Amino acid sequence: MQTILITGASDGIGAEIARQLAHSNKQQVQLILAARQLERLQAVATSCKSLGAQVLVVPTDVSDPEACRQLIAQAVAHFGGLDVLINNAGISAHALFSEVAAQDLAWYENLMRVNLWGSVWCTHAALPYLQQRQGRIVAVSSLAGLVGVPGRTAYSATKFAMTGFFEALRTELLGTGVSVTTAYPGVVDTQIRYHGYNAKGQAAGVSGLKEDGAMSVKTCAALIIEGMTLREREVVMTFKGKIGRFLKLIAPSLVERLAWAAVKKET
Repeated sequence: MQTILITGASDGIGAEIARQLAHSNKQQVQLILAARQLERLQAVATSCKSLGAQVLVVPTDVSDPEACRQLIAQAVAHFGGLDVLINNAGISAHALFSEVAAQDLAWYENLMRVNLWGSVWCTHAALPYLQQRQGRIVAVSSLAGLVGVPGRTAYSATKFAMTGFFEALRTELLGTGVSVTTAYPGVVDTQIRYHGYNAKGQAAGVSGLKEDGAMSVKTCAALIIEGMTLREREVVMTFKGKIGRFLKLIAPSLVERLAWAAVKKET
């Protein structure tokens, strides 16, 4: 029986990962669902329980290091160990850097605390238990963590930081049996961009990216689960993402133009 902890599990990719894990496991799975919004977490938990999963709900703000430590402690105390940690919690943001006033730059730091430090704090607390079971670590980054996207300076910074941290950690854990999988979704059909920050650090209410051809949440979650199961190093989603990563090495100016083309004209 696998014990799997998912942050950012109240909505979007995290909630769908939880549902798919509950549905697909031949043996009963034990899930720890963490996020800030208790009611949404409970709704996801109810659907997972109906599929046969055992579920522990832990309301958690991953921007608080003590909350991250308590999350892992509660998970281990309840289920006796941990096999998988899926670092999915994150906040989006879209604003041209020149539009951000000096007094509003504090939200850049808030974004880093959630997207990067939340993953670091949870991973640090969980690592001893994952090593005991030769478990798996999953980091849900973004294609914006491989290629800088205009209007996404804050978001790209957090996701590039995640990329570097988990790449280094993967190397440190060679020979321990613990795998590190970093997933790089592109535009996914969720509400994350609508809830993310605008230039003033407020909920944007709109997406700054073109949504044409957005990947479904189901497909994204399935690709992440597959990568986790196979202990893949990276899951780069979409053909454009894969070719863009290659072109960045040989034609960086072309990649920059393509990245700008992905931004809505009114931005």
